[in-house]
Amino acid sequence: MSVNFALALALGDDALIAAQRLAEWSTRAPEMEEDIALSNIALDQLGAARLLLSYAGELEGAGRDEDALAYLRDDREFRNCLLVELPNGDFAVTMAKLLVLAAYQVPLYTALAGCPDERLAAVGAKARKESAYHLDHAALWVKRLGDGTEESHRRMQAGVDQIWPYADELFAAWPDAPVDPATLRPDFDDTVTAVLAEATLTVPEVGWTPAGGRDGVHTEHLSYLLAEMQVLHRAHPGARW
Repeated sequence: MSVNFALALALGDDALIAAQRLAEWSTRAPEMEEDIALSNIALDQLGAARLLLSYAGELEGAGRDEDALAYLRDDREFRNCLLVELPNGDFAVTMAKLLVLAAYQVPLYTALAGCPDERLAAVGAKARKESAYHLDHAALWVKRLGDGTEESHRRMQAGVDQIWPYADELFAAWPDAPVDPATLRPDFDDTVTAVLAEATLTVPEVGWTPAGGRDGVHTEHLSYLLAEMQVLHRAHPGARW
């Protein structure tokens, strides 16, 4: 298994599962404009997932296309980080998740845009622009809620506290990959720390840091998500519209 295949698969899975979770907010967001915004962010993530999983399928050379990789793998075959599979929670939890994910994806895709692999570089060049918008959107809400009412501050801090332990997995070293995520941590820390400070929120203490997603060891939440996401494809294999 080539390192570029492993990276494309992992990043494609991140984007795919993030898209599925964000799409769950459709018709459920706190206001109509936000409903549209989260749906569009989900579509951005899905677009990146398609490019990455298509390339992963080509590199694998086993005849699996993007649909087969998305719909015909079980949870232990997925390589997404644990962060993206966590339930949405309340709106503050979702914004904390989006802030952490986007603050990671912006430097990730920026670095990927300059890597020697032309296909991965093309994905990075496209996705970094979209991720910059995702980061701005999440940061706006984190600041709005954190520096808002006593209740919104409490909920936003609770959301950050809940999500924060899952950030470490994003930066596990991957020395032979076109981009080593470990090198992205300083940019991430600078970005998130600045947002939390402006939001009058506290950066949580680092304690328990769950991991395992990159090795196919997931929370129980992923199985339920995949059951919903894959049911139509598995019920009608090979069907075409």
